[in-house]
Amino acid sequence: MQIRYTHLTFLLSSLLACMHAGAVQPVAAVTAAEKPGAAMCIVPAKPGGGMDLTCKLAQQAQQAQQTGVSQPMQINYLPGGVGAIAWTTIISQRKAEANTLVAYSGGSLLNLAEGKFGKSDASHVRWVAAIGTDYGMIAVRKDSPYKNLRELMEAIKSKPANIAIGAGGTVGSQDWLKMAQIGKQLGIDSKSMRLVAFEGGGESFTALLADHVQAVSGDASEAALHARDDKIRVLAVLSDARLPGPLANVPTAREQGFDVTWPIIRGVYMGPQVSDKDYQRWVTYFQQAMNTPAFDEQRKIHGLFPFAMTGKELTEYIQKAVSNYRLQAKEFGMVR
Repeated sequence: MQIRYTHLTFLLSSLLACMHAGAVQPVAAVTAAEKPGAAMCIVPAKPGGGMDLTCKLAQQAQQAQQTGVSQPMQINYLPGGVGAIAWTTIISQRKAEANTLVAYSGGSLLNLAEGKFGKSDASHVRWVAAIGTDYGMIAVRKDSPYKNLRELMEAIKSKPANIAIGAGGTVGSQDWLKMAQIGKQLGIDSKSMRLVAFEGGGESFTALLADHVQAVSGDASEAALHARDDKIRVLAVLSDARLPGPLANVPTAREQGFDVTWPIIRGVYMGPQVSDKDYQRWVTYFQQAMNTPAFDEQRKIHGLFPFAMTGKELTEYIQKAVSNYRLQAKEFGMVR
């Protein structure tokens, strides 16, 4: 697969290496320690994508809950390395902050499985909550000549260099793996596809609307936001059945002859040295919040679907999920 990296790739790689060495402080705005009592949700990507939606949902849920935090939750953006910068920051420099949460997704777990977060594994943070699930999707611009997923994939098979595919992350990312799995069923060599790597779904859709890429492999929640403006055409959702809401008329990949589904868990984690008391306070907060009709409504507004899990149960679930992702990645040579 041909890759064009964003212009910050080299800089981010260097920054990550320096952070491992303890030489560079991350460019986070204000830490919870600097502003006592303030809760913070870190988005490990640029604004506009699924990670952003996760923190906004956590922020809105806080309004109806008593968390022991005196100020409204702040949202802080810390992009880089498709989540690696935020992960490294939390486990090395902000490991005990009692009111700092970080958004994660299934893509984060896949990165862990592939070793993209260095030597880290799932046990290196405290998993607080899964607050919803999302699904993969494939989209093009509204004026694209491709009316369905098969037409797009046939065009990629015929002339792969002519179709740039916007994705959050590089080769091995979940957006790449979605396309690789679909392409495999049509006999497409994943290495021949032209991937353009971005820092999250927000950038991918911006590039699509500007016609810098001809398709996007991303998430349904992200696509739902743009579908309301009637500027994109979602060709397929990677779910077992059609999704309710703005994408209700979009067929699944299975309906179009591609047996591929891609559920995407979304939630938040904390640093490894957060006290049991503070960790449990946030676990309880999300347990209570996710039992309210108001939270369910906000989840729908953000394009997510019910999936609620916290604490120990979630930790065990994630450990199994990382193992499953590793098996999928091995199929395409991403893990030895």
